[in-house]
Amino acid sequence: MLAGIVIILFFLLVAVLAPMLAPYDPNVLGILYLKSYRAHLLGTNDVGQDIFSELIYGTRVSLMIGVFTSLIVTVVAAVLALIAGYYRGVADAVITALTNVTMGLPSLALTVLLVSYLNPGKLSIILAIAVTAWTGTTRILRSRVIQLCNMPFVKIEQAIGVRNEKIMVRHLLPNLRDIILTRAATSVSAAMMTETGLSFLGLGEYGEKSWGSILHYAFYQNGVLRGYVWWYLPPIICTALAVLGFMLLGYYGMQRRSG
Repeated sequence: MLAGIVIILFFLLVAVLAPMLAPYDPNVLGILYLKSYRAHLLGTNDVGQDIFSELIYGTRVSLMIGVFTSLIVTVVAAVLALIAGYYRGVADAVITALTNVTMGLPSLALTVLLVSYLNPGKLSIILAIAVTAWTGTTRILRSRVIQLCNMPFVKIEQAIGVRNEKIMVRHLLPNLRDIILTRAATSVSAAMMTETGLSFLGLGEYGEKSWGSILHYAFYQNGVLRGYVWWYLPPIICTALAVLGFMLLGYYGMQRRSG
């Protein structure tokens, strides 16, 4: 867990302090295809922009999309799970059917299609990813809510006439906290991977600096064939490390629950 926290805090600090850490404005043009040296730690790209500065500013976009997507997914999943697991009946049947249908859809293809038709931008990417990402969390939380609703403390609250909304907020949600935090952490890593893939395919916001967009231009300009390791390898490493950090937190949460 400690390793995951350290990794996440490192990238959060980089994102917050990007203007102070980046040696150049990532949008300023310069000499093309410079190799790594003291003035440009990771060289320059096909239009002369400093790749190290791009990488630092790209942390902001990748983390922001991951965190906000996870927030939407977690809130939607928690609300649907509470309604389905607590009220059961028609509400449960409808939400379960919607969950099953959505899980059967090809999520990556649907996400690509939505991003292609929506106005380009970070909000479009966040919404497109969140459309199918809530299903797994909903199913897990729903099962736990059903278990909790069969426990004596919930039955007593219902018997004495406590409002349903109060029971869900004061008694059910606190008992879902560990699952919610664990699933939220894994949702961030999944969203970051998806955003990187979308930007790599050229579906990110034009001119926006993200790890995926750096990869996109590196491959588009044949950076791999030309052996420009300093161009395409750093965003891959950053994405892998950030995903690892959130996955370690999620894994710790699962181990804690099972223990």
